[in-house]
Amino acid sequence: MSDPDVLVLRQKVHGVSPEQYADCLRDRLPDHDIAVAKTPSQERELIRHARVATGVHFDSELLAAAEDLEMFACAYAGTGHLDVDAIADAGVAVTNAAGVHGPNISEYVIGSLIAHERRFRRAWEQQQRAHWQSYSAGELYDSTAAVVGLGAIGSALVERLDAFGVDTIGVRYTPSKGGPTDEVVGFDSIHEAVARSEYVILACPLTDTTRGLIDADVLASMRANALLVNIARGPVVDTDALVTALRDDDIRGATLDVTDPEPLPDDHPLWAFENVQITPHNSGKTPKYYARLADILAANLRRIEAGDADELENQVV
Repeated sequence: MSDPDVLVLRQKVHGVSPEQYADCLRDRLPDHDIAVAKTPSQERELIRHARVATGVHFDSELLAAAEDLEMFACAYAGTGHLDVDAIADAGVAVTNAAGVHGPNISEYVIGSLIAHERRFRRAWEQQQRAHWQSYSAGELYDSTAAVVGLGAIGSALVERLDAFGVDTIGVRYTPSKGGPTDEVVGFDSIHEAVARSEYVILACPLTDTTRGLIDADVLASMRANALLVNIARGPVVDTDALVTALRDDDIRGATLDVTDPEPLPDDHPLWAFENVQITPHNSGKTPKYYARLADILAANLRRIEAGDADELENQVV
């Protein structure tokens, strides 16, 4: 085996083969050797002299075997599962996939809001029964959305909400950083933000600050006609409190791409609500994931080769 410039580890993302990721990289780096490891022994052999490795996990055994590695490109936006300090101590840069999910997940949110407002579930149920009956519906225009988290996904979503005439309130840990929303507040103003919003959209990372952020108290501050959308992480929402709010008709409904627990057990009460849309953590599962990820890695490899390793896109360390 030749020494590859980029080693794609044998890890699938969203059920897509790593070979498809490698093909995207070959399209962008035709003058480089892109290898895909198919077995643990191949990973250990190929990692020895690879300049870049990419995948989801990168354990201590692979790190110890890497002699010439300059960058590990994590295929996830989150890197909490990695021993980032150990990788950095070995002189290896770490990048993530931040921004890759901006277009696809923001489209998922827009679609879910429209489905709620236009009552597509009722339309589908009537169609199944060949039942023609008119019903009223809502619209997004001239409404307000509280977007919790203004990273790549939150920012992409705000841009699309603006096209629908939706006013936005951004909620972030450091409001002084500003953002693309009409106004930005801190987590200490979460109650005021949700009280003014028809839509409360969670696009934040799971941290000590955001774990259980949407609890019974915050749900009580939400408007009775408000929708909750969670494309962040399940534990950002207190599930029991959400079930209670839905049972008591305290909010209008919810769209959940993530849940706590996850997977959601088949006997969980959330499945029974007709005003709750649940998807199996796949709002980002579109064919362009690897293409966007390959764009970032290819650009960063070019920077490394040009001697600009200190200016990598999405660099964590």
